Amino acid sequence: MLLIKNGTVNTITQGIQKVGILIKGKKIIKISKEINSINTEFISNGEVASKEDDYAKLNEELREIGEVEFAPNTDKLDVIDAEGKFIYPGFIDAHTHLGLWEDGMGIEGADGNEETDPITPHLNVIDGINPMDKTFKEAYEGGITAVCTTPGSANVMGGQAAAIKTFGRRIDKMVIKNPVASKVAFGENPKSCYGANENTPQTRMAIAALLRENLRKAEEYLYDLKCAEEDEEIDKPEYDIKLEALIPVLKKEIPLKAHAHRADDMFTAIRIAQEFDLKLTLDHCTEGHMIVEELLEENCPLIVGPSLSERSKIELRNLTFETAGILSNAGKDICLMTDHPVIPLQYLPICAGLAVKYGMKQEKALESITINPAKVLGIEDRVGSIEVGKDADIVIWDGNPLEIQSNVLYTIIDGKVVYKR
Repeated sequence: MLLIKNGTVNTITQGIQKVGILIKGKKIIKISKEINSINTEFISNGEVASKEDDYAKLNEELREIGEVEFAPNTDKLDVIDAEGKFIYPGFIDAHTHLGLWEDGMGIEGADGNEETDPITPHLNVIDGINPMDKTFKEAYEGGITAVCTTPGSANVMGGQAAAIKTFGRRIDKMVIKNPVASKVAFGENPKSCYGANENTPQTRMAIAALLRENLRKAEEYLYDLKCAEEDEEIDKPEYDIKLEALIPVLKKEIPLKAHAHRADDMFTAIRIAQEFDLKLTLDHCTEGHMIVEELLEENCPLIVGPSLSERSKIELRNLTFETAGILSNAGKDICLMTDHPVIPLQYLPICAGLAVKYGMKQEKALESITINPAKVLGIEDRVGSIEVGKDADIVIWDGNPLEIQSNVLYTIIDGKVVYKR
């Protein structure tokens, strides 16, 4: 077990509290003020040194929550005294390419785009991620404990995104949920990747048409599958891996994750999602501050960024850190993102701090890198806040994490201390 005591805990969902946190295995099992009063000096390497009354008090806490009592001769209790420190849930980035473009590599480590076909919804990022890339370590050392890793935006349909933890060696053991979304892209990226070679799509009209064509094919494929299930005399359609991958989208189990910087591209994404009655997230939203009223009419989540970057293409000419605050202050719950490696992932808290500088409320900025992305990715039952029953993904800071001089002292993922400063 692991006990964190005496720190100032920002639970995100239940306010700021001076409480202790008790962790067993991978989960948070107790959050209470009473834990702070337990004298843990009596426990040394699993042996009772003194203070039998405090040992009994710890077991009383465990009995209250239905846990097996602490046995001092066999159990080990690790203690972190966080007096004067600040405790937050691990931060979450809702849009990255972590592990798909490896650090310091060219084509050898570039696995984010399959630029041979504009329609590749069947690709899944976990088959391209290298968890041994050094940027994973930089991420969790910077307090980022979970991310959505998504295919790139070269293709109209790029593939399936996954939510993963940032610590581990084998991607299968790092997955929180897979898939969490189906990546699609509008505008300049697919146009430049294919149009420059005189292939389709060369226009925004062709991008929209390709999306509609393949979504309609997927609808027909799903209908034929259902007919075959209901009537054994009807043959199942021939297996199509691309259309199979779109079934969770049609069933609204996962959203389309739409790369869209310009306002007109955002509206096209919304239009197509409404035509097919699909869930949708709008990622980047560079011109979102210019169409606030229209976005307020829609129910789709907004993932804003990367704002700490240059205006490297025409679609970014209206890039500003004010976008997040304008949308948030208007009533939209937004997520912030780095688009790693566009912005190195460990700078996600700095992006949130800059959003505050340009008008976003601090508590909303913290939500944009914790509980909001957890909800958007459908993993809020496990991460995004400090609550009993959730994964023990916790970061201890020596100051406000949105201030550049603050440092991560401990990063805990799945109840394990993976970094200590």
